[in-house]
Amino acid sequence: MSTHAARLVTPDGCAGRPTPYQRRTLHGAAMPNGPVPQSANGHLDALRFRQVLGRFATGVVAITALDPATGGPCGLAANSFTSVSLEPPLVAFCVAHTSTSWPRVRGADVLTVNVLAEHQQPVCAQMATRGGDKFAGLKWTGSPGGNPVLDGALAWIDCAVEAEHPAGDHVIVVARVLQLDVHADGGPLVFFRGGYGGFVEPA
Repeated sequence: MSTHAARLVTPDGCAGRPTPYQRRTLHGAAMPNGPVPQSANGHLDALRFRQVLGRFATGVVAITALDPATGGPCGLAANSFTSVSLEPPLVAFCVAHTSTSWPRVRGADVLTVNVLAEHQQPVCAQMATRGGDKFAGLKWTGSPGGNPVLDGALAWIDCAVEAEHPAGDHVIVVARVLQLDVHADGGPLVFFRGGYGGFVEPA
């Protein structure tokens, strides 16, 4: 990452000028620095937890499938995707217990991970919404497993769920890779400190 410059993306998905990330604010006040505060019952403060963990930059993916009940496309966005094992080939991602999209995606025999490009922040926002047609206006082609591969995605990975592990308010999903390939060129969509960004080559 030291060979690239961070580029912020504004909420409407337009790339901004390379600028330092500013400290996030909460209810108009700067988020505190220093030791992580705890609540009266000894638990970590959730907002501080998110602020500190937000300093770990992640990529963003859209996980797609065809709903077995309707035959239509379904999907969700996640920034918790990671490779797990080469032999056997495994990947993993986390899904909130409250997700209404995961049961539809989970019902398919094969699901597809789309690695989103830096210009696809609006796609991410659309995939993260609850209800409605998440694929309205989006162009896609079918993967070998038959699932949506979104136009402009950097890569796709067809996989099948191998295991699900309850973990607090999320489920860790481990999936076996069946097929995969690169798709489009470009830089990645990156999530960092509550905002989206990309990378540009240094001058």
